[in-house]
Amino acid sequence: MDKLLIRGGTRLAGEVVVSGAKNSALPALAACLLTAEPMKLNRIPRVRDIRTMEKLLTWTGARVEIRGTQVQVHAENLDKPEAPYELVKTMRASSLVLGPLVARTGRARVSMPGGCAIGARPINLHILALEQLGAEITQEHGYVEAAAPHGLKGAHVHFDRITVTGTEDLMMAAVLAEGETLIENAAREPEVQDLAELLIRMGAQIEGAGTSTIRIRGVAKLHGAQHAIIPDRIEAGTFLIAGAMVGEEVVIQNCIAEHLNALSIKIRQAGGEVIENGPSELRVRSKGQLKATDMTTEEYPGFATDLQAQYMAMMTRAQGISFITETIFENRFMHAQELARMGANIRLEGRQAIVGGVPELTGAEVIASDLRASASLVLAALVARGETTIDRVYHLDRGYERIEAKLARLGASIERVQ
Repeated sequence: MDKLLIRGGTRLAGEVVVSGAKNSALPALAACLLTAEPMKLNRIPRVRDIRTMEKLLTWTGARVEIRGTQVQVHAENLDKPEAPYELVKTMRASSLVLGPLVARTGRARVSMPGGCAIGARPINLHILALEQLGAEITQEHGYVEAAAPHGLKGAHVHFDRITVTGTEDLMMAAVLAEGETLIENAAREPEVQDLAELLIRMGAQIEGAGTSTIRIRGVAKLHGAQHAIIPDRIEAGTFLIAGAMVGEEVVIQNCIAEHLNALSIKIRQAGGEVIENGPSELRVRSKGQLKATDMTTEEYPGFATDLQAQYMAMMTRAQGISFITETIFENRFMHAQELARMGANIRLEGRQAIVGGVPELTGAEVIASDLRASASLVLAALVARGETTIDRVYHLDRGYERIEAKLARLGASIERVQ
């Protein structure tokens, strides 16, 4: 099993190019199931979750061709509209094929999703929404089965709580439903907007993506299209935090600066320097001792929960006491215990972490518990005295494309070992 060996204390400098967004590429790949015509997606990151989704599309009967970061999908024949457990047990995004499959074929059988154990991410919001569109849904033996033999019908859907994957799943089902669908309390994340742009290129009629109200007028069928995935704001944010911690000057290229506003503001409040060089480039540097700055996660455009663990790593070295409040997932502080092994001073009280900055962290053997927790351990290791070994980095590989190679080019002492 692969591990990362990191020797802390080096400064980072240079340029890093951000990959395509995993959380945008996954629904885009699922959307390919909505048409019998060829699809071409560019800037697809080569990470583990993407490989799993590609295997899933192949399982359903689609043809998938991979050429570097370009993926072509031809879903002319969907012989098996299902997502078996063995294929998707490591990936939360399996639920994203539920809507497209039932909309296109009239039926779907999808294993309950797996992925990171960071808290309850119930699929019931997806199910209730699809039922409002007329799908008949049953749950048994760990699977969700949906049937709509006479097609889906547009409806007025209000989500009780904001859900990104639920919004995306319902959008993909509604584009082929008869009539109009109105989605209220919809997620506003950039990844939702990116999916809407792809669906519109395929012939869908969608208004309001990026706001809390989305209106969709169903069409009889969609056609093939070509689309480039947006840059990964979570990867970009991870490098932004790394630069604020130990950067002489780190230039983050191929990002969308607007998507990182909430993080950039917090870094500046903490004493780091973030400069926008146009809409797609950020420069960040450490200006010495950071100061403790409170943070609360929120749905977009607030501070992303997927950057909370990395932000906590930064606060372990900040002067003073910071309060980090997690409002999205109830079990997303598992990295705190591993950070404590490196000398961090963290006390957990429910959904709040109280972080007291310490003069230094020290290298240790630590274990990654989930995708973003693993990134926080990498950041902590970069500033720690001595060597850190991070085990279970397959979590990291689910969402970061060659992160060790990118950090090494910036000057980090990091290598993958057995």
